[in-house]
Amino acid sequence: MGDPRIIAVTLDEHTILWRNADIEQERRIAIFDLIEGNYFKPCRAYDDGYEGPYRIALSVEEGRLAIAIAREDGGPLETYVLGLGRFRRPIKDYFAICDSYYQAIRNATPQQIETIDMARRGVHNEAAELLKERLEGKIEIDFDTARRLFTLICVLHIKG
Repeated sequence: MGDPRIIAVTLDEHTILWRNADIEQERRIAIFDLIEGNYFKPCRAYDDGYEGPYRIALSVEEGRLAIAIAREDGGPLETYVLGLGRFRRPIKDYFAICDSYYQAIRNATPQQIETIDMARRGVHNEAAELLKERLEGKIEIDFDTARRLFTLICVLHIKG
């Protein structure tokens, strides 16, 4: 009986050069929410029939996302590499909107904050759909899992 979900996530700490308290909070929440509820199922059948749960490690090198997938006991299964060229714009837009959002929280009206938050959610949702599309045929994920993974991909892109 399979258990198609992620039970642990690690980020390549060498990739993350800098993060402020707001970004660190986003990372913690994304990982917590991801572990609490997700759907993650590699499409490839493993020889021994293993079907989860999974541990994943995320890293970014030379514009590519590596998703290293391991068994519950940590035994490696495979690594998917995904080109991130189509994510450059959503990542840039997401950072810009998040920056505006964090500034607005400190000194804007509730209506202004809500407007910025709606724009942030819109960019986040579009990026989640793009991630689902790019993983199609490789890894099945649900929308909420895609949203949280996109947040973590953004964290890996922070350069200071």
